[in-house]
Amino acid sequence: MEVLTQWHRILEWSARFAPGTHAQLAEGVSHAEIEACERELGFEVNPELRTWWSVCGGTEEEHFAEVFPPFYTPCGPMAAAKFWQVNKSVWRDSWDVPDTGRLAGSWAHGYHPRFVPMAFDGMGNHLVVDLRPGPKRGAVLEWDHELCHVEEARWPSLAAMFSEVAHALETGSVIDHSRAWVDPDGQIDWQIGNWTETETETEAGSPGR
Repeated sequence: MEVLTQWHRILEWSARFAPGTHAQLAEGVSHAEIEACERELGFEVNPELRTWWSVCGGTEEEHFAEVFPPFYTPCGPMAAAKFWQVNKSVWRDSWDVPDTGRLAGSWAHGYHPRFVPMAFDGMGNHLVVDLRPGPKRGAVLEWDHELCHVEEARWPSLAAMFSEVAHALETGSVIDHSRAWVDPDGQIDWQIGNWTETETETEAGSPGR
C-alpha cells in the first residue's frame, strides 16, 4: 500500500540522520487496539489510517517526535481517541448536529466528529484525517484550536502527506515555509522562515545543519 511505501521513506531517513526522533517512534499496534479506538469514536477509520497505525503506534508515552511540519508528532489510535474525546467535551453542545462544513476537505468552523487526530503538537492543535463524506474523504487537515477551525485540505491523503514530508527530509526542500534540520540530540526540528531556492539547493541533503 502506498502509505506504507512513503512512511518507510521517512523511517529510513530518520534512522540514518535523526536517530533521536526515530527512537521515539512506537511500533505498530494490534487490530484489537485499533478496534478499541473505533469503539471510542463510534465508527471505523479508513483503510489508509488503519494500515499506518499497524506499523506506527505514535510515539513512546506520547513523547515529542516532530516528524511532520511545522511541529507535529504522530499519535497512535488510543492517543487519537483521547484527543477526540477532549474535543467532544469542548464541542458537546453541537456534537450531535455539528455546525461545520459537511463535505470532506472543506473549511469548517468547529470540530467535526469525523475528524480523527493523527498527529499533535501538545498545545491543542492536531493534524486530522477527515472522514466526513465526499470525494475528498481521507484528506489531512490542520485543526487550529485557537481559531476553532480547519482550513481546506493540506494533503489529499496520508500517502501524499508522507511523500511530501519524505521528499523534504531527503532533499532539504520546504513545506509551507518549514524546513527540517536536525539538532545535536538527533531530533528533527522544523524551522520556519522565508527560505530561498538557492539556500534550499545549496544545503539539501545535509542533515544536522
